[in-house]
Amino acid sequence: MFSPADIATLPFDDWVNGFVRGWLVPNFRPAFRAAQVPISAVLAWTEAFFLFVPMLVTTAAFALASWLTAGRAMAIFTLVGFAFIDMIGLWPQTMTTLAMIVTSVLFCAVVGIPTGILAARSDRAWAVIRPVLDVMQTIPSFVYLVPIVMLFGVGMAPGIIATFIFALPPIVRLTNLGIRNVRADLIEAAEAFGSTRWQMLWDVQLPLAMRTIMAGLNQTLMLALSMVVIAALIGAGGLGLVVNTGLGRMDVGGATAGGVGIVILAIVLDRITQGLAERSDIRGISLRQALANLFRLRGTAPAAETQRAA
Repeated sequence: MFSPADIATLPFDDWVNGFVRGWLVPNFRPAFRAAQVPISAVLAWTEAFFLFVPMLVTTAAFALASWLTAGRAMAIFTLVGFAFIDMIGLWPQTMTTLAMIVTSVLFCAVVGIPTGILAARSDRAWAVIRPVLDVMQTIPSFVYLVPIVMLFGVGMAPGIIATFIFALPPIVRLTNLGIRNVRADLIEAAEAFGSTRWQMLWDVQLPLAMRTIMAGLNQTLMLALSMVVIAALIGAGGLGLVVNTGLGRMDVGGATAGGVGIVILAIVLDRITQGLAERSDIRGISLRQALANLFRLRGTAPAAETQRAA
């Protein structure tokens, strides 16, 4: 049966190897190494902080956050789960994993939210950003590790970079979606009252889109948790290293213990961030409240106008 390969074959893998090994790595590896310096600094500080704080204090803080955002049952689960992690001897590894997640999510938020805002404000920018996000989301996570090792080396910082690339798309997409879904009549009202683009973004669009943005942050956090486990293959520590070590040694108990620790941490972080998204003070604001913000900035009385608009 006829096949295009009967006519010609493309040495695509050779092209990629030539590009990466022959040009990208020799010319840009020092720049990539320099780029990981701030990531290493934030990660080192975060890990030192979580390891310094006593276990009981950290557990109490997370239990309180769970109580305020997800209810009493989740707070009890947090207390029991964190106590179990400490009792099986995986508390330091859990704090290392938590530091990696916090660092990854922090950089994802710093880059992803402004990128989502840019995509929401410009259709041309979104046309460029969207296919990039498609590639980042569809390439298997293990594929990231080879170029990351070649460009950044091995260790925790390269693992954070791989996690950043893997976990970034949700927060960009949902920030863009949240801002684009702001009601058109509210945008028109803001323009009619003479608000600047910055005022409209800060006082109208972002508050209304906050619940969607928080949903994107939640998804980014969960993807980061899954990727920091895989990043143990290139020298990242934490619970992922426990799982991979158990797998390599056929130690079912050790691998299971690491997996249970990951599950407990994932549930706690997921419920807390979901609770934050559902809190009444970040669910978004009404049309009346948004117009009141604009009137306050303009120094006028909004009572009759906002009553009619609402």
